[in-house]
Amino acid sequence: MTNGEAPLSSDRNVIRRRTFVGASVAVGGAVTMMTLVPGCGDTADDSATAPSDVESPVRLRINGTDHDLTVDNRTSLLDLLREHTGLTGTKKGCDQGACGACTVLVDEQRVVSCLTLAVTVDGTDVTTIEGLADGDQLHPMQQAFIDEDGLQCGFCTPGQILSGIACIREGHASSPDEIREWMSGNICRCGAYSNIVSAIARTAQNGG
Repeated sequence: MTNGEAPLSSDRNVIRRRTFVGASVAVGGAVTMMTLVPGCGDTADDSATAPSDVESPVRLRINGTDHDLTVDNRTSLLDLLREHTGLTGTKKGCDQGACGACTVLVDEQRVVSCLTLAVTVDGTDVTTIEGLADGDQLHPMQQAFIDEDGLQCGFCTPGQILSGIACIREGHASSPDEIREWMSGNICRCGAYSNIVSAIARTAQNGG
């Protein structure tokens, strides 16, 4: 080593590092391209694993009217009602089955329609908020919600009313505490719970 020059071995180390970094970048770029470019690096035929049948016919009696529909197998009952039949009274809230806004009756049993696949209820009788009134005559539960001021913004009201009807039919409306327990799956963000309980209790007392 003379005149303060660095050893040759140090130069070789620099070259090796540069070579390693360059090779790593090249390999990484190739992997990235294989990931980003469609078909690049594919070893299997995607069509071989794709489902052959993605749609199914569904027949439902909705509010007394028969509907014959063909829907994607992944379509929820909620989306079928809103998008295929135009019945938008059933609301899409959390879309996770946690708020109850989408509650409807299937063969008189309450279900959260956002978690119910339409194909699983083929051949059933579905009741939505639009099917409760008889012309201008409201269902007793609808009238009770008005009389007891059981709604504010109204977004959760269709699900609350359908669930309240089922709550009475199930025999779970003998006391305010029991109503609260069996209506706990229906959330009212406006906080009209006490009036909702009163509306359900009133309907139950009147034989509704």
